[in-house]
Amino acid sequence: MSLENLAITKTNDLPIRHKGNVHDGKVRSVYWLTARDNKRLADSLDILPFAELGVMVISDRISAFECKWQTESGLKGVPGKGASLNAISEYWFRRFDEEGLAGNHIIATPHPLVWLVERADPIKVEAIARQYITGSMWRDYEKNWIRVFGGVTMPDGLKKDQRLDQLLITPSTKGIIRGIPGIPEQDDVNINRQQILDNYQEFGFHTAEDIELYEKLLTEGFALIGKRLDKIGKVFVDTKFEFGYIHTADGDPMMIYMDEIGTPDSSRYWDKAQYEKGNTVEESKEAFRQLLINNVPDADVLLKKERMPERVELAKNYKVPDKVFMDTSDLYRKLAEQITGRPIPISERDVRTDIIESLRPYGIIEG
Repeated sequence: MSLENLAITKTNDLPIRHKGNVHDGKVRSVYWLTARDNKRLADSLDILPFAELGVMVISDRISAFECKWQTESGLKGVPGKGASLNAISEYWFRRFDEEGLAGNHIIATPHPLVWLVERADPIKVEAIARQYITGSMWRDYEKNWIRVFGGVTMPDGLKKDQRLDQLLITPSTKGIIRGIPGIPEQDDVNINRQQILDNYQEFGFHTAEDIELYEKLLTEGFALIGKRLDKIGKVFVDTKFEFGYIHTADGDPMMIYMDEIGTPDSSRYWDKAQYEKGNTVEESKEAFRQLLINNVPDADVLLKKERMPERVELAKNYKVPDKVFMDTSDLYRKLAEQITGRPIPISERDVRTDIIESLRPYGIIEG
């Protein structure tokens, strides 16, 4: 089978009966179910009747610097990437639930690339936690002489890739937040705790106290993932979590984890043995990002948000070697199997057909 058939990149046109428009993100598509299908499935799955259900399909597309990339031969996805990321996320969600941290939005997993999910009201904060100074934080620290991150002042004299004395929370905006002085009306703006506290309702929090709860869930989740990765020889460097609210049977809002969590797409892993020898070896999407930085004609286009129009054009025209996608595929699969302790299934036929057949028992496939 050709690689193109193994890597699914178009996920917004599946024959899933739904209401409204399909939400099509950088790597995922979400189909919110019709009222009739929603009620029927809620009854059969013993879910609260007011829960709003949807089908979330992850693709094999790879997004970096907020753009999608393709290879020299036209391959637009990393084979097996979606299944690997879903397996890792679901593993962490399950562990968090078992440890009593918080629940999540997954109702069922009909296919390795598909989740049946409950709609949550998203908190408009990218919950970012950093245990090491690297990446964009290091660039700001070294080149721009920035010392305050997330409202916390860092000392002078830190070294690249150094472990921080404390887990640092450096949130940014999720989506565009309007009407708050000092916060530009654009996506992914760095913010601090006080700004969130002063405007908690605009950021989607139900109470000011919930800000402390999200920080607690972020910190405890980071620690749990870090312990597991340490056991398999990885350093958990930094990550991004997303949170939202669903409602209990009493109608009370309950904060949950959502989207993906602790994956090599949303986190940075390093090889532990190499790091202890003084070498930083990336084992996450950061390796792909660094390859782009080192090989595109003008890396500044990737690093400065104000050059986004140029970046979009670059992503359309720049072709990555096929080997890079295949190496990324191998890395993600290996990580997923090490973390979960289970093999990641490989489709033996067209992935699209597999997804459709997996959803037929739910009665939501048209035709």
